[in-house]
Amino acid sequence: MRSRKGITGTIPNHVFHIIYLLSLREISNIGEEEVKVKIKDLNEHIVCYLCAGYFIDATTITECLHTFCKSCIVKYLQTSKYCPMCNIKIHETQPLLNLKLDRVMQDIVYKLVPGLQESEDKRIQAFYQARGLDRFIHSSKGEGMTDNGGMTLGSFDQSKAHFYRYDEQVSLCLERRSSLSLVSKDKIKLAQQKFVRCPARTEVQHLRRVLCRRLNLDKQQVQMLFNDKSLPDHMTMRQLWLSHWFGKPQPLVLQYVIREKRVR
Repeated sequence: MRSRKGITGTIPNHVFHIIYLLSLREISNIGEEEVKVKIKDLNEHIVCYLCAGYFIDATTITECLHTFCKSCIVKYLQTSKYCPMCNIKIHETQPLLNLKLDRVMQDIVYKLVPGLQESEDKRIQAFYQARGLDRFIHSSKGEGMTDNGGMTLGSFDQSKAHFYRYDEQVSLCLERRSSLSLVSKDKIKLAQQKFVRCPARTEVQHLRRVLCRRLNLDKQQVQMLFNDKSLPDHMTMRQLWLSHWFGKPQPLVLQYVIREKRVR
């Protein structure tokens, strides 16, 4: 058998294998001798068969559970209806219907390969900058649209207003680590909603802005922490999750400190 069934669905055996190897690191923390796993031993599970590179936007064929890069398998299926690894027919007429993004696998790859996610983000950013674009604009109509005020919206990217809408969500718990006399109790109550749900691409600086607005404070007065260590503004929740919270249950616990405003 190639897969095991659980409550939430079917999970490929190679994912179980990788999770098992990752769990060895946790076991080693109990006092056992540290177990080191070479990444070359895992390459067969996290390398795309079509491009020989690590998975980017890992996508799995639901019929046989083989995984590839999204761009690789989509391009391949333009001229074929069969899996490139096992040659099973994916779909009679529309093979793309039986493809599914594999977020678990992609998270594992980003966890195992240092710097892969950062380099991919930079590559995408460079791609759009070289073409003078902020991001790719999905347009279903070639003609411009007009709003209620008669303004032409021909070049407006409608999807940009919901750029994070369909992202993977992360649950956070924000805990305050200090008290500040200059902040009134009423304002503090506004921040008592500790549990926050946000897109995985949310950056630390975005959380700071939310707290500052709710407490009516300057940005410099709020500092975000994880395990009492300061977090850089540019770090995303996905990066933080993969590097410090992978395998743990939600929510991801963060702390924030409110500093007194400096008087010039």
